[in-house]
Amino acid sequence: MMKPVLLVIVKLTEPYLARARQTYEVIYEADPARREQAIQTHGKDVQIVLTNGIAGLTAEEMQQMPRLELVCTTGAGYERLDVDYAHAHGIAAANGAGTNAHCVADHAMALLLATVRQVVYLDHACRRGVWRSDVALPANVSEKKMGIIGLGTIGQLIAKRAVGFEIEVGYHNRHQRQNVPYSYFDNVLEMAQWADYLMVATPGGAQTHHMVNAQVLEALGPAGYVVNVGRGSVVDTQALAQALKNKTIAGAGLDVYESEPSPPADLIGFDTLVITPHVGGWSPEAIANSEQRFLDNARLHFAGQPMISPI
Repeated sequence: MMKPVLLVIVKLTEPYLARARQTYEVIYEADPARREQAIQTHGKDVQIVLTNGIAGLTAEEMQQMPRLELVCTTGAGYERLDVDYAHAHGIAAANGAGTNAHCVADHAMALLLATVRQVVYLDHACRRGVWRSDVALPANVSEKKMGIIGLGTIGQLIAKRAVGFEIEVGYHNRHQRQNVPYSYFDNVLEMAQWADYLMVATPGGAQTHHMVNAQVLEALGPAGYVVNVGRGSVVDTQALAQALKNKTIAGAGLDVYESEPSPPADLIGFDTLVITPHVGGWSPEAIANSEQRFLDNARLHFAGQPMISPI
């Protein structure tokens, strides 16, 4: 029996590729510059595509794959995957929801701690010989208020970690969640006025585009901090640059930003910013979980059984 043909358009580890090749005929093309050619050359045979939320897969690309029956993303995000087209044409879709949730939540708290306690700035100052008497006092992280935008799996894990720091938690979500002990806000502006920290853990897309804008940042105030581990499109980059320049807010921690993969030129000059290159969901454990989830979803799909995390 011939193996199903799998097109992989994101980077994977070699051990994982070896595992995938045991079950699938793998076409591995993680270079974006060669993606179009790979689809044109192999599209007629492809039955599965493995991508991620940022790389996505367009309707036009799926149209070149007449045998395509399953498309998966490695992480929870799927903002650039045309799910509507897939569903309308009988193509199943699944993601890696929850596979890197603990890792992202850990990173969110790391960014918060580093930003509020000025860890990066103080590290650089210390290396220059600056002593504590010559720097401003960094604020406490504990015993404050955190407003979380998006109380999904990751948001709830962040909330649990925040509670460990004796931080009061509130949240904004499309729908109020039952059986959570946190305050619900039906709009972000009201939550920003209440919060000391605004934690962004929501997916991207039209509904959340620039949800954190100049008005929200002004409401957060000069002692407030914003941390984004969701998607770069949720925070208005220009508004954030102005807020940092004018000290409308105290600081920001970003793992995601609108200009990815290029650094946000308008932001990187601020000492009050801590920024990382979208690695919040990356760890050996998270990658292994994500890779296993794809294998499990694909196995279940071809066995005619419900997938673990369908979209």
